[in-house]
Amino acid sequence: MPTSSFDPRAALDHLARGARRERLVHVRHLPRREADLVPWPEWVDPGVYAAWSGAGVTHLWAHQAEMAELARAGRHTVCATGTASGKSLGFLLPVLTTLAEGTLAPTGRGATALYLAPTKALAADQLARLEAMAVPGVRAAVYDGDTPTDERRWIRDHAHYVLSNPDLLHHALLPGHQQWAPFLRALRYVVVDECHVYRGVFGAHVSAVLRRLLRVAARYGSRPTVLLASATVASPEVLASALIGQPVTAVTRDGSPREATTFALWEPPLDSEDTRRSAVSESATLLADLLLQDVQTVAFARSRVGVEAVAAATRRDLAGVDPALVSRVAAYRGGYLPEERRELEAALRGRELLGLAATNALELGIDIAGLDAVLIAGWPGTRASLWQQAGRAGRTGAESLAVLVAADDPLDTYLVHHPEAIFEEPVEASVFDPQNPHVLTPHLAAAAAELPLTEADTEWFGPTVPALAEALVAGGVLRRRPAGWYWARPDRPSDHVELRGIGQTVRIVESRTGRVLGTVDEARAHSAVHTGAVYLHQGQQYVVTELDLAGSAAHVVAGDPGWSTQARSVSEFRILHTAREQRWGPALLRYGAVEITSQVTSFLRRLPTGEVIGEHPLDLPQRTLSTMAVWWTLPEEELALAGVGEADIPGALHAAEHASIGLLPLIATCDRWDIGGVSTALHPDTGLPTVLVYDGHPGGAGFAEQGFRRAGQWLAATLETVRSCECTSGCPSCVQSPKCGNGNNPLSKAGAAQTLDHLLSGR
Repeated sequence: MPTSSFDPRAALDHLARGARRERLVHVRHLPRREADLVPWPEWVDPGVYAAWSGAGVTHLWAHQAEMAELARAGRHTVCATGTASGKSLGFLLPVLTTLAEGTLAPTGRGATALYLAPTKALAADQLARLEAMAVPGVRAAVYDGDTPTDERRWIRDHAHYVLSNPDLLHHALLPGHQQWAPFLRALRYVVVDECHVYRGVFGAHVSAVLRRLLRVAARYGSRPTVLLASATVASPEVLASALIGQPVTAVTRDGSPREATTFALWEPPLDSEDTRRSAVSESATLLADLLLQDVQTVAFARSRVGVEAVAAATRRDLAGVDPALVSRVAAYRGGYLPEERRELEAALRGRELLGLAATNALELGIDIAGLDAVLIAGWPGTRASLWQQAGRAGRTGAESLAVLVAADDPLDTYLVHHPEAIFEEPVEASVFDPQNPHVLTPHLAAAAAELPLTEADTEWFGPTVPALAEALVAGGVLRRRPAGWYWARPDRPSDHVELRGIGQTVRIVESRTGRVLGTVDEARAHSAVHTGAVYLHQGQQYVVTELDLAGSAAHVVAGDPGWSTQARSVSEFRILHTAREQRWGPALLRYGAVEITSQVTSFLRRLPTGEVIGEHPLDLPQRTLSTMAVWWTLPEEELALAGVGEADIPGALHAAEHASIGLLPLIATCDRWDIGGVSTALHPDTGLPTVLVYDGHPGGAGFAEQGFRRAGQWLAATLETVRSCECTSGCPSCVQSPKCGNGNNPLSKAGAAQTLDHLLSGR
């Protein structure tokens, strides 16, 4: 254990010593919050109370009691409070009390409950907590893809509390619901943990799965109460209601105590080539520095590769200074075996591990708290995730340190120089469209295979059920009969729907062993795993020898060729219809349906220095995407007034497009990889210079709509980012894009600033 209380200000002063001081852009001190304690409800089962009171929990925080009372009354409830605020206790009190009471369903089986988590690790963590509590008579078990076959029947027949995930629900439980009939008849509660994760297309998929579950449960005579737990999000009752299609009551006033936090915003330096040091490298340096000061720290990175890179670089830095510390650094991410994760979590709690590099697998509710400091390598995507990660620091009675290290990205650049956008803005709403026909249609097919679909199912899935069902009849997927719509094929519809994307996935297969390394959405396969592409997996480089689109597989061989690859593509868009528009002086801003046609035409080979050593043609088919977009137009004469001449228009619009894509996640809960953009000096549908940003998912995911609704804030932030960037002619922090299909050419940083300024002047 540490020998003295942690002083976050002293630790930060040490990190920012000497020439590093200029990297420390902003420091914010977040004050301590007192606990709001209330007594336990009288209805709690004695065995449940004994389990917690034995651990010293003799009072509840106010939000825990509020959620428990609402749940006990049978009201669908979402609790949206901060990290380590004990949301689990809020839903476990009513759930475990009901299970322990042995309330009997008509079949004679005791009451049951289903817990759903977005990750296997979180479900396993919840099970460990339940087993430690040992509530008499309550049998809990994890049922997921790793559950041995011989255990599955016992769980179906005997477990009271089943812990799983939406994927298992979709692929196994619902298609085989007849085997789960006794469990479903007795189902009293469904717990949806970390529900803020369900946004965009993934959120629409999970919404459909939850509605399918409630529909099947109703068929067996049960109407379970749904309890949702979330990080702090805007309008949690709207999110929760959209997920289950029924009214939900929100509990948002956090009654848990919180020690003070020192929160720093840190920007790595630019080098002479207008390239900023990566957030991963900078975080590794800071992590090593903190560990040398005996500061227990977790460093969050956005990708598995980033996590491994942070851990490896930290070990290298420590090896030359204090070799004894090397073994006290580890990585933690998805893909590890459950026993490996449990060992790492125990070592962190026991302080055998001093430093950990982690993905958001550690953010999502894993019972780890009490660290001294948190480093966040790059904006994690939302304020909700930021506060979740920062909340992992803070021992009881001690202050904590959190440091956001900016990545070389327009959004990160904007945020570290505008701290008010982090500290003085509310957390985002989780945006998704449960009526997206591209998502809902295959789930209606799955629902019809579970139970014949009828017009009454609009109760569960909304008013479009009849029209979408008839479209499935026309496609030969469903058969219309007087009693409703029936599944008409021999296979299972759930096998054709992946919850974490739309359309098919392409398997990445190692040719020598036949091992599947991973998958990629078919839409991204053309650019990520085309023939000749260099693919990175867990730090190992592979070269794609063949992309077999018909077989949905990319075949790879291990090896480092000495270069990286970047796909190049051409895109064009067609406007289908305009849903909304607003005029800004000479400019017109619109939102509506578009069709994007794109084709990957070649790829570049680049040396580690960035030098291009070759371009190679590819013969891949065109892809067409029907989606929703936001776009704006400015007449050419207006661009001339802004100082952008005819020859400079393509570069100015292209740079403005890149920057605006980078900043859209400021106001919409998306990643820049969820969206795309196209710009043109003259578009045939508008007859004007046009910039368009679109949702990268069929049918749209709500991101472009947010851009239209909050266009002034979005584009003003874009302009500010371009103007204030330290680079001379454009860099990844402002107008260059890591996903540009045209090799970031042409680009005009100055032209983008002039164009955006003139656009906004008409508001």
